[in-house]
Amino acid sequence: MLKGFKDFVMKHQVLGLAVAVIIGGAVGKVVSSLVADILMPLISPLIGAGDWRSMALVLSRNANGEVLNAVRLGSFLGTVVDFVIIAFCIYIIVKLFEKKEVPAPPPATKPCPDCIEAVHPDARVCKFCGHKFA
Repeated sequence: MLKGFKDFVMKHQVLGLAVAVIIGGAVGKVVSSLVADILMPLISPLIGAGDWRSMALVLSRNANGEVLNAVRLGSFLGTVVDFVIIAFCIYIIVKLFEKKEVPAPPPATKPCPDCIEAVHPDARVCKFCGHKFA
């Protein structure tokens, strides 16, 4: 039974997935802190309207004037703004660590003297015009 568990863990790369989840959570905390502590204090004055995250559309009040039911637009918009900033930050981080794929060099060719088409350098006959190479 222990061998079966070990095979399962190795086959499905559970350990690598666990490490990725833990690192992803840590990166999420760093990016959330970047947004909340560094970027939002810089962005909030540009948006204006003071504490815009508390903006709400009041649906009903009680006799004392206290809000009973409201659509919290500011909270929702704040969450959307946070998401966009976090997604952009993660995009930048991924782009920094992403390996650039080097395009494969084109296969070597030689021109056919009759039709000027590119043919494989080891070709004995041009597949386009039938020219025979020496």
